[in-house]
Amino acid sequence: MSMAHDERADLAAFLATLTPQQWAAPSLCDKWTVKDVVAHVVSYEELSKWGVAKRLIKGRFVNSNQLGVDAFSGLTPDQLMDFLKDHLVPRGLTSGFGGMIALVDGTVHHQDLRRPLGLPRSIPTERLVAVLQRVPSNPRLGAGRRIRGLRLRATDVDWTHGDGAEVTGTGEALLMAMTGRPSVINELDGPGQPALANRLR
Repeated sequence: MSMAHDERADLAAFLATLTPQQWAAPSLCDKWTVKDVVAHVVSYEELSKWGVAKRLIKGRFVNSNQLGVDAFSGLTPDQLMDFLKDHLVPRGLTSGFGGMIALVDGTVHHQDLRRPLGLPRSIPTERLVAVLQRVPSNPRLGAGRRIRGLRLRATDVDWTHGDGAEVTGTGEALLMAMTGRPSVINELDGPGQPALANRLR
């Protein structure tokens, strides 16, 4: 939970530096702007269990995240930042598994904003390793099918996963590949890289 809080605090500090044009820029999430992604990050915070269930049913699961973004579409960037700052400690759905849902979601989406804007960062090692350890087994993220039969090895942190043809790269690039971001594939190497590239396409 403390790592999730720190990740959100870092995200809020980053968002405070963005111009209106950057808020409106595309993210790595298909059809979502930077503003849309921020809305998604906080869109489950104040929903009860029944509220989450209603959103999932109404969105038929696959569109539930879009419903959350739509619910926050009327907020300005400043209002979204204020909402995020009021929810640095995850609540509701994102507080699940001791805050791990918020940590994983926040870390990946933070990169979804920074990469297209050309504003990279170094994810704190403790947070990065914690997220890397949990993504492969998370069925919601679909990483298992992307990396099946491959061995992933980070070159900058102490993390490996799986058996088979090896794929190497920074922990951050491996994280983004596991979560379905094809734009990072050229940052990865090893005999298993072509197989992973094929799956990401």
